[in-house]
Amino acid sequence: MEEIKVFCPATIANVSCGFDVLGLALEAVGDEMIVRKTAKKGITITKIIGQDLPLETSKNVSGVAGLAFLEKSDYNGGFEIEIQKNIKPGSGIGSSAASSAGAVWAMNELLGRPFSNLELVQFAMQGEKLASNVAHADNVAPAIYGGFTLVRSYNPLDIVPIPTPNELYATVIHPQIEVKTSDSRKILKTNITLEKGIQQWGNVGGLIAGLFQSDYELIGRSLQDHIVEPIRSILIPGFDELKSNAISAGALGGGISGSGPSIFALSKGMDTAQKVADSIKKTYQNIGIPFEIHVSKVNTQGVKPL
Repeated sequence: MEEIKVFCPATIANVSCGFDVLGLALEAVGDEMIVRKTAKKGITITKIIGQDLPLETSKNVSGVAGLAFLEKSDYNGGFEIEIQKNIKPGSGIGSSAASSAGAVWAMNELLGRPFSNLELVQFAMQGEKLASNVAHADNVAPAIYGGFTLVRSYNPLDIVPIPTPNELYATVIHPQIEVKTSDSRKILKTNITLEKGIQQWGNVGGLIAGLFQSDYELIGRSLQDHIVEPIRSILIPGFDELKSNAISAGALGGGISGSGPSIFALSKGMDTAQKVADSIKKTYQNIGIPFEIHVSKVNTQGVKPL
């Protein structure tokens, strides 16, 4: 195989209580990418459609992730990349992760899968480092593994796939404003109280237990963030009202997707997820900021061939 076309899923990171350690992949929205082998060494980005992003390898997350892949590979050639960019940068649903994960997953397929998923996450994290100055894995891990993932440890890197209940759906609203991950990290506190820590650990454990047991009520009770959301939510117009209305419409719970400005809600069943979408649509129409809404099943496969 000399060429492959792949779907690179959008992702929700943090999932309320799991800052930098929890994430999930989405089925309904993502980028598309064509990667082909070349005799020329290195990574060449030949085309980007949909967004104004740099073609220069060292300034593009897919290029940087690809270079990290090549550095550890025995392959003597290189790769060309074409990107159909459907996820807006700064949207909070893993734009840089989709490009980074898609590139290294596709390269791995073309070479006969010499690297494990864990190694692919490590390469893709270098793209995230370019985008946000932090090599975090909570977006690229679910993009590569699919479903929900837990980053149990960063040193050494330890990724734990988490089961996805069959009827779990996500509703995501993306206000058409940009919140850069690097900027949203600057406003966070570096110290927390023991009380807040205990609350957060309980919710992370509860959320993971709820996912394993398909206990939707436990999932809902655990979707609470006592540390990051109270600070970051001030950057998102109408956040509190929108979240409250989503829960009133039947959502299990919700919060900020990644660093924002997107807001997510999880629901049991497609019908409820659509009711939540209708509710938040009405809420945001009154605010006067353009927006997009996605209703999606959780993508349990991750990056996949098209």
